[in-house]
Amino acid sequence: MSNQPPIDADDLVADVDFPAAQRSPEFQELRKTHRGFVFPLAVVFLVWYLLYVVLAMYVPQLFAIQVVGNVNLGVVLGLLQFVTTFAITGAYVSFANRKLDPKATAIRERLEPELGTPGGAHGQEN
Repeated sequence: MSNQPPIDADDLVADVDFPAAQRSPEFQELRKTHRGFVFPLAVVFLVWYLLYVVLAMYVPQLFAIQVVGNVNLGVVLGLLQFVTTFAITGAYVSFANRKLDPKATAIRERLEPELGTPGGAHGQEN
């Protein structure tokens, strides 16, 4: 147990110039990296989802094709929507861990004031 008082989050950010931080080259690179992954993947998924909806509306006989037993193509394509969602989530987590988190951590460490505690503001030992 430490006798130090708890760290107030307002004290940590009182001296940070957030607009200047957002204009920094490091933050702009982080934003570019994030958008370069998220926007194309979002477009691909929305096109895939809208294609599913449009096909269901205008070509229902396609969805009625039996695949196995009582399972038709509509059910298979519907389940693939869920599979796609989980795959995109996994891809994003992996991408964020490899590309975004190191850049965001470097920015955060640059912006946070040194508190003189072991491990800095969050008490993490390096």
